[in-house]
Amino acid sequence: MIPRATYRLQLTRDFPFAAAEAILPYLADLGISHVYASPITTARSGSTHGYDVTDPTRINPELGGEAGFRSLAAAARAHGLGIVIDIVPNHMGVAGGENGYWNDVLRLGRDSAYARWFDIDWTGPLILPILGATLSEVIDAGDIALVREGEPHILLYGEQRLPLRPDVAIHLPLRDLLDAQYYRLVHWRTANDRLNWRRFFAINELAALRVEDPAVFDATHRLYLDLYRDGLIDGVRVDHVDGLTDPAGYCRRLRAELDAIRPGAWIIVEKILGADEMLPADWGVGGTSGYDAMRDLTALLHDPAGEAPLRDLWRSLDPAHADPAQVVLESRRDMLSWQFDAQLSACVAAFAALFADDEACTPAMLRRAIERLLWVFPVYRTYGDGAAAPETDTAQRDKAWRMVQRHLPSGEAPVTRRILDLLGGSGEGDPALAAEAVRRFQQLSAPIAAKGVEDTAFYRYAPLLSANDVGSDPEQFALSPDQFHQRAAGRPPHAMLTTATHDHKRGEDVRARLAVLSAVPDLWDQAVARWSAMAQGHGVHPADRYQLFQSLLGAWPQSGEPAPDFADRLAAWQDKSLREARLRSSWEAPNADYEAAAQALLQDLLAHDGFRADLSTFLARIVPAAEANSLVQVTLKYMLPGVPDLYQGAELADLSLVDPDNRRPVDYARRQALLRAPDGSFDSRKLRLIRDALALRRTHPKLFSEGSYRPLPVTGRRAAHVLAFARRHGDKGLLCAVMLRAGAAIVEAGGLPGADWWGDTHIDGDSRLSAAAIFADRPYLIDLGE
Repeated sequence: MIPRATYRLQLTRDFPFAAAEAILPYLADLGISHVYASPITTARSGSTHGYDVTDPTRINPELGGEAGFRSLAAAARAHGLGIVIDIVPNHMGVAGGENGYWNDVLRLGRDSAYARWFDIDWTGPLILPILGATLSEVIDAGDIALVREGEPHILLYGEQRLPLRPDVAIHLPLRDLLDAQYYRLVHWRTANDRLNWRRFFAINELAALRVEDPAVFDATHRLYLDLYRDGLIDGVRVDHVDGLTDPAGYCRRLRAELDAIRPGAWIIVEKILGADEMLPADWGVGGTSGYDAMRDLTALLHDPAGEAPLRDLWRSLDPAHADPAQVVLESRRDMLSWQFDAQLSACVAAFAALFADDEACTPAMLRRAIERLLWVFPVYRTYGDGAAAPETDTAQRDKAWRMVQRHLPSGEAPVTRRILDLLGGSGEGDPALAAEAVRRFQQLSAPIAAKGVEDTAFYRYAPLLSANDVGSDPEQFALSPDQFHQRAAGRPPHAMLTTATHDHKRGEDVRARLAVLSAVPDLWDQAVARWSAMAQGHGVHPADRYQLFQSLLGAWPQSGEPAPDFADRLAAWQDKSLREARLRSSWEAPNADYEAAAQALLQDLLAHDGFRADLSTFLARIVPAAEANSLVQVTLKYMLPGVPDLYQGAELADLSLVDPDNRRPVDYARRQALLRAPDGSFDSRKLRLIRDALALRRTHPKLFSEGSYRPLPVTGRRAAHVLAFARRHGDKGLLCAVMLRAGAAIVEAGGLPGADWWGDTHIDGDSRLSAAAIFADRPYLIDLGE
């Protein structure tokens, strides 16, 4: 069953199945058709997200176990709701000794029945980078000990149990006993260079799975198929599909398994699409989980005229990081050399084995070629298997070839060309070796793209933080209405549309508010100058100070004083921002002095009456434009082709920051009260707009799930400030129009612009509509007609 609209819930032991069940009446009243749940399988104790799965065969007892989930599902059906669950086929959580499958591998090595589950290079002991010092230092400090009582085991730091080989005598000296195991304990800092198993990105606590093995797929998916067979779920969202060996093959297998039970399951995949990339149409899925929609909606709000002045302002603050293309290149290069050297070396070795008979191609040449391709690869990955590749990959390989030219050593271009040919399925050599080499490249290009761009470059380059979120393109500041129409019409009709997620860096209304700055860059420049004068003397880099100004403005409550936890929330964001950038601090080596200076700046600004007054005054000026942006964003998400997803709590103003801030508890009592008794606030208006849009989707499901999408021409002096389209199915039609990039006019007028500003601007649909008339009291029009 394809949902009309989903509501994402982050399930934790503090918000288990029973808590979700309690809000079902509210979700039904709002017009939601499906609960969209974070992973429900057993995760590491106390997990706040559920992606560190330790047992994919069992429903998490911390959430209420199988009984709790069955109760939730039954209650959902009683309210006319379905359930979609998030599944994690790419990796499992292996930290803390809670994963029995991993522990069995540690105990028995390659002889473990679960050794084939994990992507391990069995060329030596399995590397465990879990020590805070060298092994000798840990032993000397008494932080590791042999426990003989019960089943003998190693106890690390008084809390983590490690199993022992059953065929090794435990009366050996401790160092000899440890050296005899199938695993090797090493300092955590050596993981990037020594790790011999694939992890999720650069997270040592998450080990990659080999779901391409049919037996592993069967074992790790049995629960999901049983839940679908029992009618407890209607579909799944597949986490990080690009991490898999064969995403297309996996999706087709999953589709076949679900369809064999009952056709019609909704499958969506978490995939970051490049700006000009389309999801392959032959995977058997409904579409992506919506980061592409979030990117396009935000870019549509940005005024292109503001790009140059905002970049100039940023350049004046940080000239070393003023070119977005160069920042991305350096960030990718840093991540590849700092965090993925072991995985890169394994990739080079795989290609070297394939080209072993070619004396003109050395491992060093291959390393240089692979490195440089990964610096510039235009998308997360391609999808070949060494023998063939989908036609959709061709444009991306061609683009990679063009982009890599200037980075190649003289005379070594043919080596790079051979690698690209292999990615395209036209290379030469042993098919098995080719498949392995291509697999390793494709499973390395995805994390380099993610870590290099989203988790590094977006913290180093920040003219406008609303342009820096998951799925965004650093070089795509704004999107024209025509480009937006093209992407909306080309998106699969059952893809998810989202504007907020558990992974976003800024809440949807923070982005909508910051987007206003692109319309008033001069006012913003003046504000930054005033605030910078108030922020002298802390020794904080101007670029970090500038990002703090944006975050304070974006997260500041629209009315009243910040809550008591506001300072702590901003402090957590600031530490993460500094460490992700890895310029003046890092996760690996936090710069305590610099971070303390940054925290002092934050605290002093919050205590500075002049700064607070000026910030509040500036915010008051842009709030009408920010609210208009937010309502436009909501309107489009619910009227476009696709399945809109509402992230928990975002039905009111979403002024959250990066995780864990975006996973805070939600006040559902307030939301239920506002739904019953609107009070005229922005929160109330946003909530009512969502409810009304969902009511239309519930009353006219075919119009939204199957209806056509037709851009409508706009003429007149303000044509660039309107986006309009019609949807039709049978005898039902809908007209949607929204105001675009009118921030400067709204700020100047203190409200929506009047008829004089709009002049002769009209929407030319079945009838000619005056923009001045339709936007007189709100920034959107939703008109349902016959």
